[in-house]
Amino acid sequence: MSTTATLATLSDSNPAADPNWWRQASVYQIYPRSFWDSNGDGLGDIKGITAKVPYLKELGIDAVWLSPFYPSALADGGYDVDDYRDVDPKLGTLDDFAEMSAALHAAGIKLIADIVPNHSSNRHEWFKEALASPRGSAARERYIFRDGLGENGELPPSDWDSVFGGPAWERITEPDGTPGQWYMHIFAKEQPDLNWANREIRDDFLKTLRFWSDRGVDGFRVDVAHALTKDLTEPLLSKAELSAANTGTDGFDDGSHPFWDRDEVHEVYAEWREVFNEYNPPRTAVAEAWVHASRRARYASPQGLGQAFNFDLLQADFDAGQFREIITRNLAEATATGASSTWVFSNHDVVRHATRYGLPMGGGLHAKGQDGKGWLLAGAPAEELDVELGLRRARAASLLMLALPGSAYLYQGEELGLQEVAQIPESERQDPSFFRNKGVEIGRDGCRVPLPWAVEGPSFGFGADGAHLPQPEWFSRYAVEAQDGVEGSTLELYRKALKLRRELQTAEELEWVETGNAHVLEFVRHGGWQCVTNFGAEAVVLPAGEVLLSSAPLEGKLLPGNTTVWLR
Repeated sequence: MSTTATLATLSDSNPAADPNWWRQASVYQIYPRSFWDSNGDGLGDIKGITAKVPYLKELGIDAVWLSPFYPSALADGGYDVDDYRDVDPKLGTLDDFAEMSAALHAAGIKLIADIVPNHSSNRHEWFKEALASPRGSAARERYIFRDGLGENGELPPSDWDSVFGGPAWERITEPDGTPGQWYMHIFAKEQPDLNWANREIRDDFLKTLRFWSDRGVDGFRVDVAHALTKDLTEPLLSKAELSAANTGTDGFDDGSHPFWDRDEVHEVYAEWREVFNEYNPPRTAVAEAWVHASRRARYASPQGLGQAFNFDLLQADFDAGQFREIITRNLAEATATGASSTWVFSNHDVVRHATRYGLPMGGGLHAKGQDGKGWLLAGAPAEELDVELGLRRARAASLLMLALPGSAYLYQGEELGLQEVAQIPESERQDPSFFRNKGVEIGRDGCRVPLPWAVEGPSFGFGADGAHLPQPEWFSRYAVEAQDGVEGSTLELYRKALKLRRELQTAEELEWVETGNAHVLEFVRHGGWQCVTNFGAEAVVLPAGEVLLSSAPLEGKLLPGNTTVWLR
């Protein structure tokens, strides 16, 4: 299939398309390098996704979110982009992308692409040009270059730390070989921050949005959406001054931080919205914005991106009270702004929730238990993890999430009940965060291990010649082949839940039912169907009604502990 022919098909407007399809969509995140390997080189690829479209269709999802697939040195798992308008040759070609897009759409599945606007890679042609150009040049104005402090500029412009550890500034060597200016990188030094005060940057990203929209992309997940615009008026504040000025419980709540969540970023997204609205139906977007709760609504406004991730459930313990407060607050926010809620438990950056829920609770995301990272750093002691309990709670939590109004984001492999892969030899790890922060950060490789499709073989059916990250022997029990058609398997639970969700979804609201039990959450959706979750260990009496689906076997008229049921 030629790219030209495909473009003509995919860019045609569809008058019957639903402009609100995203509001209660089930979105499946694919980490391309670990999904399926079509050519036996150990890396998942675009053709591998195309080959598995029947699996995705049978699963019952509404959309696929594709993590970065652009040319990249993988300094940060593909979030260091060399070229925003191409496919990494190791993953395929633009023609392969067009075929995948067409196959997904033929199966009734939308396509969401990850876009990374805060920074490029240090291999991007713009950055290479900046390094070869003098101070004050137009090429350097695309990034954030500053002279250093100290007698000879030997000190960074500020004492800020990068997210991945170490200073947020890197000194370059000038074209004449002398020590030179410093460039800003909030993340890795291979990810220089772009200068969004530069009109050229803004116009080029509008071009990128149209490039992929014309190739069938229905929406965009916006990486680090709160970090684009910056106020670097000198003198720059110190770390201590920034800490003292931090007035919000979750960070700055007034837009005054020099590089996080500034008000001007919404001017960028207003322009993006104009581009999205050129298409029929309009392209959608969801912001990854780790901001104070009071400031999340602007990212999700209809004049901006339309939707913003809330990671609140992901950060919570498996606890009825926490879940109810989070759900109530986020639905109220969505109603007030006209946005749609988002729900997520796992993704490519966090320990899988089937593992987190099997660890000791107490303290939310940053405790040793529910975060999971402290447990991994401690060597993943087996006696601290209850695998069976973790999976049981994960199934219950996922079934509850799929009953909620709003859109549900699923991460590849959670439909198999996959655990985190804890034991990866240092020699085989890939995540740079592990190597930059040894002893402090374990890295994210454990949730990025290639999926098991078959119960046997060198890579459990992932590819013909092994996998780029080591798969444990226990993957065999979780393989698609081991669960396909097996009553009660996690895969079949997800398939049934996603099918029912599509049939039952109505208005984006719910009504809580007071149960009188602090461990039980019950709510009713329009049309008279209801969801009941028992977060406790002891069984409780089931409400009256027809059982549609349960996350674990019921005990007669009792709902066991750590179980969710849908009733009508």
